[in-house]
Amino acid sequence: MEISGVGSTNVGRKRSDNEDRVLVEDKLGLFVVCDGMGGHAAGEVAADETVKVIRQHVVAHRELLERFDGSESDCDRVRALLREAIAVASREVYSMARSQRGKHGMGTTCTTLLVAQGKGIMAHVGDSRLYLMREGRLYQLSEDHTYLREAVKSGMMTEEQARKSPYANVVTRGVGVQESVYSDTLVFDVLAGDTFLLCTDGLYRYSDRDPQRLALALDQEDLTALPERLIAYANESGGADNIGVVVVRARAVDKRDDAFEQQRKNDVTNNLDALKHVALFQDLTMKQLVLALNRFRAVDYPAGAAIISEGEDSASLYVVVQGNVAVLRNGVQIARLGSGSHFGEMALLNRRPRSATVKAEGDVRLLVQERAEFIDLVQADPSIGLKFLWALSQSLSRRLDDAYLPLDVDAGDKRTLEGQPHASPFR
Repeated sequence: MEISGVGSTNVGRKRSDNEDRVLVEDKLGLFVVCDGMGGHAAGEVAADETVKVIRQHVVAHRELLERFDGSESDCDRVRALLREAIAVASREVYSMARSQRGKHGMGTTCTTLLVAQGKGIMAHVGDSRLYLMREGRLYQLSEDHTYLREAVKSGMMTEEQARKSPYANVVTRGVGVQESVYSDTLVFDVLAGDTFLLCTDGLYRYSDRDPQRLALALDQEDLTALPERLIAYANESGGADNIGVVVVRARAVDKRDDAFEQQRKNDVTNNLDALKHVALFQDLTMKQLVLALNRFRAVDYPAGAAIISEGEDSASLYVVVQGNVAVLRNGVQIARLGSGSHFGEMALLNRRPRSATVKAEGDVRLLVQERAEFIDLVQADPSIGLKFLWALSQSLSRRLDDAYLPLDVDAGDKRTLEGQPHASPFR
């Protein structure tokens, strides 16, 4: 698979200095966008230094990329490499701010993408963004480190309340503002045809109003012209800030590569689709789905294999990706589950013996998540746990209704007695 990128910055229509910086290194698979903060050109210095240090740090550890095979352990090493690169940059910028007159308090946002062996690794600080354009749909993979986002995420305010706050757009995390900084990271599959956008708020403050226009722009074939088109759009919309844009695209290089990538695309898409259709995960964002998927493992079972047995102690959630499974209690089949179905979720929350046996009817592929992985997931993003528990409580409520309703109640009366499930508060 071939990875190519193109980037550009622009001062905009209202600012005198351009403090946005980008880095495009196709050979390294390294792409960076920074939005400097601090008056008197201090932001420009912070952004320049951050881009330089990140590149130097990655080049100094190039052997790690040359050995990279896309395995989970290698992804963890590259994730740590990018996190360390940004941490080193933060120390350097902070030191410069303390030692150079007029640079006190300078800093920068930083969104970094490294692509290798079909994997993308993001490291992110601040309110610049990383988007993924896949199959005509646009997804934001980064999360803004702003007062608005933090207040909503922590439950301090509603979205509407936070937007009205005078501190709504205050950046809560930046490179160099303090000596140390913690980067958000994300590992995900990169598929042939994927397009990535790294940009500063000088672009998305306008594209947020019309995300479909941004999606259509990123769907264009001519990659080289895209940054300038997006910059022109931002300037036509007001140009209130500097604009930094990097666009990256993945392509299959030949027919053989195309066949391999198509199979990989099918596997990745099937896994994501299966997870999307599980009611317990239906409210997750694309970023959260990726985080969740990273904590599942794919397992194939042959026809007739017992996946779990009634009465056993085990602690895994199962999602059916391909094939069908039979659910049996006391040797009698009570259900048949197909693609997108799940079973075993209660084992994530308690240690009771399994209440049924589940067997593969034919060859099946399942996604399996252990209790320890689930706990790790909700610790990494507590809002995932909240959404999971909301969906689980809705499911348990319906099961209780089914258990206690009189057997002679017809379907119409049953719906009236049960009532409609509450609309999800996360949509």
